[in-house]
Amino acid sequence: MDISVVIPLYNEAESLPSLYEWLLRVMSEKGYTYEILFIDDGSTDGSWDVISGLHRQSPERVHGIRFRRNYGKSAALYSGFQRAEGDVVVTMDADLQDSPDEIPELYRMIQEEGYDLVSGWKKKRYDNRLTKNLPSKLFNATARRVTGIQLHDMNCGLKAYKRDVVKNIEVFSEMHRYIPYLAKNAGFTKIGEKVVQHRKREYGVSKFGMSRFVNGYLDLMTLWFLNRFGKQPMHFFGMVGSLMFIIGFVAVVVVAAMKLHALAIGVKAMLLGTNPYFHIAILMMILGCMLFLAGFLGELVIRNSQSRNDYLIREEL
Repeated sequence: MDISVVIPLYNEAESLPSLYEWLLRVMSEKGYTYEILFIDDGSTDGSWDVISGLHRQSPERVHGIRFRRNYGKSAALYSGFQRAEGDVVVTMDADLQDSPDEIPELYRMIQEEGYDLVSGWKKKRYDNRLTKNLPSKLFNATARRVTGIQLHDMNCGLKAYKRDVVKNIEVFSEMHRYIPYLAKNAGFTKIGEKVVQHRKREYGVSKFGMSRFVNGYLDLMTLWFLNRFGKQPMHFFGMVGSLMFIIGFVAVVVVAAMKLHALAIGVKAMLLGTNPYFHIAILMMILGCMLFLAGFLGELVIRNSQSRNDYLIREEL
């Protein structure tokens, strides 16, 4: 099979028939063998009835997965990735803001140019400039800086992947924003970008608010930390804890030495118990020990976990 189109959706009943007809036209013109996987993320507006009707029309091409409740876009994508069988997996949103006409070129870039992943870039957007456009630019600039992946629109829903990529990454929580980073961490480093058309929403309303930018930043920091220290927590907690302990210990020695010096020359000095610097120094030593122990316990958990072989094999003879 050439292409699997994975479409996560939540309350998009009005747009699904138009999207299906558009996909059908594009695929037929190019002669692709394909499947369309609609992932209903707990819709309450009759989206599943529409998907069921499309499946009855074309049971060999249209497949549907229905969640019991709204779990989020990451869970929907991961579920679709697990079931996709195409050589190239294309993801797109169901709100008609992503154009299926972009699929042939995305497919070509994967198959002919050898990209592991190609991400869409909505260079010209029709979103509200203040609430979505500017925050998105700031978000993507931060993501480029942290991940080292030079994509202008990492969160674009229109992407194409080699099948191996989607089968070897785990999309969880709200990490769908950082699938290119997940792919890079898994060893799929040939990541490209293509300018794609962004269309105005024809039906319904956006399901994402301003909170996605705050959550996105926190998720980015989580991914960075897990990639950097997830397998060796002692390298972070042990280093920071040791540094804090050493600074605290030196501060205690200095405070104590100043007290002894004052006593030696007969000058009245503050009692150690009332000296705030002494208490701060002791606190730093205690926190340093706790951080060091946290790193040590993290190492014990990782080294005794059941799944330690998380490497990916590229080829075998």
